[in-house]
Amino acid sequence: MNRYGVRCVFQWTAGGGRSYEERVTLWQAPSAGDAIALAEAEAETYAADTGVEYLGFAQSYHLLPHGAPGAGSEVFSLLRDSPMEPDAYLDAYFDTGTERQQTH
Repeated sequence: MNRYGVRCVFQWTAGGGRSYEERVTLWQAPSAGDAIALAEAEAETYAADTGVEYLGFAQSYHLLPHGAPGAGSEVFSLLRDSPMEPDAYLDAYFDTGTERQQTH
């Protein structure tokens, strides 16, 4: 069996606001498509249990077969081509000022 990290996207609307969650889960499956199917079934359960909406968007990442994932293991990666300079890219996609995150 291969291992995959699968990212699913959810919408939270509690309290009248709108927040989005990107959630990465780990799966053992024979293919990326099978891993996505497993993750989407779990995403529907997660959405129902937490009162959020699964947006039907999933991306998989094939993990290298080097033992069990541990500290520092890469579980998801996405490459995106962009002409933006680094600061503009981070501001546009990751640091808009509306994230609920801890940084140091």
